[in-house]
Order: sequence, then structure tokens, then C-alpha cells
Amino acid sequence: MINKIGQIMLYVNNQDEALKFWTDKVGFSVVSEEDNGQGLRWFEIAPTKEAETSFVLHNKELIAKMQPELNLHTPSIMFYSENLEKLYKDFSDKNIKVGEIVTMPFGRVFNFADNEDNYFAIMEKK
Repeated sequence: MINKIGQIMLYVNNQDEALKFWTDKVGFSVVSEEDNGQGLRWFEIAPTKEAETSFVLHNKELIAKMQPELNLHTPSIMFYSENLEKLYKDFSDKNIKVGEIVTMPFGRVFNFADNEDNYFAIMEKK
């Protein structure tokens, strides 16, 4: 039986720029980082260091060479926020590309793009 989601792999073109985006702009924390000394390195990031689910930023080009059968597309991810307007303003002030706040049948939501133009959604959930 699966009882929780552990890590979500994000395959990025530029790990350093992606790390800066997720930590400096979005506010995630670095949980761990690994470097095997032979070019394979990754960063584990999460909304807080105590979060149960985290992202791992991998080098897309290197992973494609190691495992060409792997799907390297960015997954569609929905985040939750207790204060959507505040987060929307914060993202806008940090020059993160954001869509309009819209009301859906399941709640209010907006999307945003990372530094590589991958889109994610944030829904208000209290």
C-alpha cells in the first residue's frame, strides 16, 4: 500500500537557474544536494525542510543520455496556498510570470511559469 508521495523528479535544462528560481523566488528550501563528482548532481527542494513531499532537480540532458526511455516532460502540479492573493502579489513582485486568478468549480486558482516556461497551478485551500 502506498501511503504518501515522497519525491517528484523535475528534469531541468539548467539546474543552477532552476534552483535559484525555486529557492529565491518561490521560497522553497534546499533539503539536500548530491554530487557524485562525475557530473551527476541533484538538488532536493521543498516548501519547508519538514515537508513530506519534495522536488528533485535533475539535469535533463544527462538523464536523457542515461535513460533515453524516461519521460522527461514536466508534470502538471497543483500547489495549495492559504492566502492566494498574498502569494499572487508576492510572485508578481518577484517578476514571476503569473496568470489571472480565476474561480473554478473546485476553488480559486492561478498559474505561474518557472524560469524554463513550465507552468504550475496554485489553488486556494484553507
